[in-house]
Amino acid sequence: MGKILVTGGAGYIGSHVVKHLGQSGYEVIVVDNLSNGFKEAVKFGEFIEGDIGDDSVLDEAFKNEIEGVLHFAGSVVVPESVENPLKYYENNTVNSFKLMKKCAEENVKAFIFSSTAGVYGSTDKNIVSEIDPVSPINPYASSKLMSEDMLRDISRASDLRHVVFRYFNVAGAGSCGELGLRGRNATHLMKVCAEAAIKKREYLSIFGTDYDTPDGTGVRDYIHVEDLADIHVLGLKYLLAGGKSELFNCGYSQGFSVKEVIKEFKNVSQNDFLVKEAPRRPGDVGCLIAESSKLKDAFNWKPRFTDISLIVRSAYEWEKKIMQ
Repeated sequence: MGKILVTGGAGYIGSHVVKHLGQSGYEVIVVDNLSNGFKEAVKFGEFIEGDIGDDSVLDEAFKNEIEGVLHFAGSVVVPESVENPLKYYENNTVNSFKLMKKCAEENVKAFIFSSTAGVYGSTDKNIVSEIDPVSPINPYASSKLMSEDMLRDISRASDLRHVVFRYFNVAGAGSCGELGLRGRNATHLMKVCAEAAIKKREYLSIFGTDYDTPDGTGVRDYIHVEDLADIHVLGLKYLLAGGKSELFNCGYSQGFSVKEVIKEFKNVSQNDFLVKEAPRRPGDVGCLIAESSKLKDAFNWKPRFTDISLIVRSAYEWEKKIMQ
C-alpha cells in the first residue's frame, strides 16, 4: 500500500487530519512551509519543510509511492485576499495546479481538496446545498473555485478520482489537548473570541451589525475540527475503495450569529470582555449554513460535536493552554 501525502499538514485543520490518519493506520508524508503551521503539531509520519510550489519539494515527496493526496496548503484570510489577490491566485490556484499536475504524472488515484463554502457567495438562501449556484465574491473563494474546476476537469481526463470538501466555519480544538488553532494574526471569530476571553485582546470587533439576519450580525455554520478530520478519513477510504468523484458540504446545517457566539464565550469564560461595532469587512456575506445531508448519507456520517457550547469551550480551553 502506498503512502498518503498531506499538504499543509502542520496547520490547524491539516494537523488534526494527520493525527486521525495516523491513528487509522495510514503512512503519512506531510509537506508544509510553516508559514502558518507548526512542526510540533505533526504527530504522525514523515515531515518535509517546503512549499508545494517548489518542484524540488514535490519531487522529494513523490520519491515515495503516493496512493492518495489530501491538499490543505493555501492562504485563507478573506480580507487579505481582497487586498492582495495575486498572492491568493498564486498560492491557492497556481500551486494547486502544480500539485495536480504532479499527481497526474505519478498516476495518483485519490485526491481530496480542501475548499470553502465561500464559493456560494451572497445568496438569498439561508441553507445552501451542493447543487446551488456558485458566485464567489472575494479572491479567496474564487481561487478555491478555480482549483475545484481544474480538479474536476483533470479527473474527467484521467484516472484521478477526487472529493471536494467545502468547509463552512471550522472551529474548536482537539479533545487530546495537543492540537488547536495557533495561526498568526488569526481572523476567525472563535479564535478572536477566545483571545478576548483570556484577555489577550483588549476588545473584540463585530464587523457589520446591519445584515439581514435576526440580530443584524453574520450567521455561520460552525463545524468542530475533530468532526471535520473524521470526514477526511472517511473520504479517503471512500476514494481508495473505488468511489467516484464527489463534492460535499461540511457543516452541521445549523447557524449561529456573531453575537450568539460572543455570548457563549462570555458564559464559558465568565469574562464580560469589551465588544465594539465596526463596519462590514470586504468580501463577507450575511448568512451561510450548510445543507449537509448528502455527506451524512454518503458516508453514514454522524457528527459528534454539534453542541455550540462544547465547540466554544474547546476553543477557550485551548487558548488558555497555549498562553501558559
